[in-house]
Amino acid sequence: MSTVPTAQDVADRARTVLVVSVVATLALYLVPAGWYLSYPLLLISTVFHELGHGFGAWLSGGEFDEFNMFSDASGYAVTRTSGDLSRAIVLMGGLVGPAVAAMVSFIAARRARLARYCLGAIGAWLLLSEILVVRSAFGLFFVGILGATCLAIAVRTSAQTAQIALTFMAVQLALSVFSRSGYLFAKSAGRGLPSDVMQLSEVLAGPFWFWGVVCGVISLVCLIVGGWVLIRAGKTRTKQRHGVSAAGTNRPSGF
Repeated sequence: MSTVPTAQDVADRARTVLVVSVVATLALYLVPAGWYLSYPLLLISTVFHELGHGFGAWLSGGEFDEFNMFSDASGYAVTRTSGDLSRAIVLMGGLVGPAVAAMVSFIAARRARLARYCLGAIGAWLLLSEILVVRSAFGLFFVGILGATCLAIAVRTSAQTAQIALTFMAVQLALSVFSRSGYLFAKSAGRGLPSDVMQLSEVLAGPFWFWGVVCGVISLVCLIVGGWVLIRAGKTRTKQRHGVSAAGTNRPSGF
């Protein structure tokens, strides 16, 4: 006879998955040749950074024409917008994109079934992006592999496995906010191109480092919210359930 997991069981499992994901990530950087193992994880943050630019374009009523990605983990998005505000949204979309994606993934990872749906949606979105906007050869290869892997895990494995995979991805995106934080305070993006924060300073005025701080704070808030919801939501639901039971016990009869 199977038992239905309580809210506390769900919360405990989510926290365990989070700890395992963090430990596994740290192990990748400690083992010999760990950089080669962590290299695909670095590429994931590039994907969400550039697609964040594209999502910003759609959000501001513009167009997302193409996304190019290269084996050195660099990339760029080609968008069309009108007006300084729209351009600023596009630029900030890339800078906070990984953190927002991590927050959504952490929140979805509270429950195994919800994690499965979220991971499947990410996989489908990546494969659709593969068709619509990805143009570089390396980008076609990596985005296709990543999208297919996410979709396969969501569809072909257990909900618990999908929960582990989604949490692991969220951890990578969260860590990328810090490991690549230097870009928030860089004037150049390489290849003679201005960085995103440098372009923000040109569009909205103010020093480039100020916009780096703004985007950094937004990213940090997203990570705190996502992590807090993942860790604490189960306890809150358990307390609420106990409160309802107590109220039911004390309710007068005759209604």
